[in-house]
Amino acid sequence: MKEVKERKVLPEVGRGYVFIYSPFCGTCHLAREMLDIIEKMDGKDIFYEMNASLFPEFMQEYQVSSVPCLLIWKDGGIEEKVYAFESVTKIFNLMKEKEKL
Repeated sequence: MKEVKERKVLPEVGRGYVFIYSPFCGTCHLAREMLDIIEKMDGKDIFYEMNASLFPEFMQEYQVSSVPCLLIWKDGGIEEKVYAFESVTKIFNLMKEKEKL
């Protein structure tokens, strides 16, 4: 995963996936493991990761209500927010569906 240290790192054009977490959140650790599996399947870094505590303005601006959260980012804005990390398969299929569009 590519760590977001400043907001300008996020893509302005195209699609990206931003994993928002808190280092003290157990569910976030499990969600990250799921995303790690997807990256291993693809063989490259797919996700940006953002520590919610370091970007309170971003959380408020984009109305991120809880962590973990996966933002599906397109052309500089949010296309969708995913809060339920039910399974690797579900997240992987959602990503493949978005890539077709």
